[in-house]
Amino acid sequence: MERRVVITGMSAITPIGHEKDRIVESLQKGLSGIKSLREEEFLSSYIHSKVYGTVDYPIEYDFKRNHRKTMGPVAYYACQVAKEVLEQSGLTEDLITSGRLGVAFGSIHGSPTTQRNIYRIFFGAEDKIAVKEIGAVDYLKSMVHTTAVNITKMFGITGRVISSGTACTTSSQSIGYGYESVKFGMQDAMLCGGADEYDTTTVAVFDNLLACSTAFNETPHKTPRPFDKDRDGLVVGEGAGAVMLEEYEFAKKRGANILGEVIGFACNNNGGDMILPNLSGITNTLKLGVETTKINPQEVDLISAHATATKMGDIIEAQAISDVFGKTPYVIGLKSYTGHTMAACGVIETIMTLYMMQDGFIAPTLNLEEIDERCAMLKHVQKVLHQPVNIAAIQNFAFGGVNTILMIKKFS
Repeated sequence: MERRVVITGMSAITPIGHEKDRIVESLQKGLSGIKSLREEEFLSSYIHSKVYGTVDYPIEYDFKRNHRKTMGPVAYYACQVAKEVLEQSGLTEDLITSGRLGVAFGSIHGSPTTQRNIYRIFFGAEDKIAVKEIGAVDYLKSMVHTTAVNITKMFGITGRVISSGTACTTSSQSIGYGYESVKFGMQDAMLCGGADEYDTTTVAVFDNLLACSTAFNETPHKTPRPFDKDRDGLVVGEGAGAVMLEEYEFAKKRGANILGEVIGFACNNNGGDMILPNLSGITNTLKLGVETTKINPQEVDLISAHATATKMGDIIEAQAISDVFGKTPYVIGLKSYTGHTMAACGVIETIMTLYMMQDGFIAPTLNLEEIDERCAMLKHVQKVLHQPVNIAAIQNFAFGGVNTILMIKKFS
């Protein structure tokens, strides 16, 4: 019997809210989470983009000290959403520590806040003694798999650990690899997601590549603008998200509340340029994703596009969507609300899509006022639609030519 993979818990920390009600309200009312870059950041005077998708509300952490000491800001985010997902899923402690629950979780590069402090001490030291100021656990805070292993430590999870670090596809890969782990019997459940903290150096990197939005520094809520003719680049953001994936019979037997189903996943590489998107590579990924579901592309109701609002990226993605799905599904760009939350974007956009499935609506792409004619072949959404979504695709693409697509279905 083929193993089905269902979702039994989900939580997100985003620039437009933490709880479901706040996030849904933002999606339905068109409320942006983009704010001005924090002026106290040491790089802010050197970069052109002055906007950021910021988590500007307090989060109450109740972590024990022995857990906190190995956590940078990114691990705090990760452990908080993991805690909420574990509580929501209702898994018992015996199951959590049994070895049948694994973790697939990542970030772009651990905690840049901690890394920057290490480098500041190291390169600012006038003598060798100063390097002793580097904390004994600073490496544990900054290593690339810090989110995954802090989760396993806090909750005593002893199953497999996968820590994807593929930039913007990190959390979509995490969900995809978690899906495969459950589907093919390697685990009964997988806690999957991604996180990234506030970091101005990430803005500087994209700013140097001329990929950041700069035209709306005085009106942050008006950017990014996916698929719009006046889009001028991405907006970096922060946040975290996690989902619990379980084998269907396993979840059903214990009476879990099933929130949705993962029905397909594909990931491949362009095999070429490290930065520029590739039409052939993306198109092949989307085709593979549909093939894994054994459905017709026209059965897909909604596509959450990667849609970073870069000039060429949006055009190439629009062409790939058109080539594979035609004009049947509605297409939205959820980064228009949150900015590009980097490693967290795939899981956050998956959770938002699940919220829309649950509540029977489709959020519009924010700031899409005049559709670029080169992206006009799609069925764009410019106002809230109140209608059911049964099957949706979540697309994400990353530097290095990594492409992913997740296929999810409303559970019935």
